[in-house]
Amino acid sequence: MSEPSTAGLGRVAARLARVTERSLVELGLSLPQYRVLSLLDEGSAAATALADHLAVSRPHVTAVVDGLVERGWVERRPDPDDRRRVSHVLTDGGRAALAAADGAVEARLLGMLDQLPPGLSQRAASGLALWARALDAAREARVGAR
Repeated sequence: MSEPSTAGLGRVAARLARVTERSLVELGLSLPQYRVLSLLDEGSAAATALADHLAVSRPHVTAVVDGLVERGWVERRPDPDDRRRVSHVLTDGGRAALAAADGAVEARLLGMLDQLPPGLSQRAASGLALWARALDAAREARVGAR
């Protein structure tokens, strides 16, 4: 079996995103909601910062966050230093929902890896871990460039 071409990596990433979406639907979560919960797990953020991280418009983030606030998974809190600014904070319920979502996605991916021979299964899991490191490094480089 050959490795995917560089052009094929985007398609593989899109297929993995779809697998993630299917796992989340079973929990009543959308991929954008999952991404917001994941970002807020790293700390509070304003809508503008969330929109920037997610590469979407601020109104889109507001709509996504509204659904999370309704479920009690995110709270909006006024910024003590700037009354015009509102921060978004993950609640305990949001952390529990994120943990359930992480577990569902991981279970589905591990189930798919079971279809591969053990050596390839480990390589695939290691490849995802390397992508996580690359994504973190790219984010750090972007933040450092600001």
